[in-house]
Amino acid sequence: MRIFFVLILLITGFCFNIFAQDTIQENIEIIQDNRIDSLVQIHIKYNESQDGIPGFRVQVFFDSGNFSHQNAMKVIEKFNERYEDVPAYISWKAPNYRVRVGDFRSRLEAEGFLAKIKYRYPSAFVIPSKINFPKVEF
Repeated sequence: MRIFFVLILLITGFCFNIFAQDTIQENIEIIQDNRIDSLVQIHIKYNESQDGIPGFRVQVFFDSGNFSHQNAMKVIEKFNERYEDVPAYISWKAPNYRVRVGDFRSRLEAEGFLAKIKYRYPSAFVIPSKINFPKVEF
C-alpha cells in the first residue's frame, strides 16, 4: 500500500512539473561572438572566388562541324522552353560544341533527371562536372 501511495505522489508531482513550464516565448535573444559574422563573410567571399563545386550535369548535345554552334544554340533554346527551371550551358573544346544541363549535387539526382528527359534526348548521359553553388535564400 505504501508503494502505491508513493507511486501516486510521484506521478502527481511529475504532472505539476509538466504544467509548470511556460510554453509561450515572445522574444529569443541570440548572444554570439562578433567574430562569427566576419568568419561567415570570409567563407562567402572564398566561395565566390571559386569557379564551382564538384557535382554532375547531363550532357544532351555533342557535335562538331560547320553548323555545330548553331545546332547547339537551337538545342539550348528548345531545352529552355521545356525545362525553364533547369540551367543549360554551352561549351566549346576544339572542335566540339556540347550542351550540358543542370547543377546536380549527386549522381542520383542527375540520373533521376536523365530518366525524365531520356525520351527527348536518347543519347544524353550523366557526366561529372563543376557546378554552380546552390542558391541560398534567407
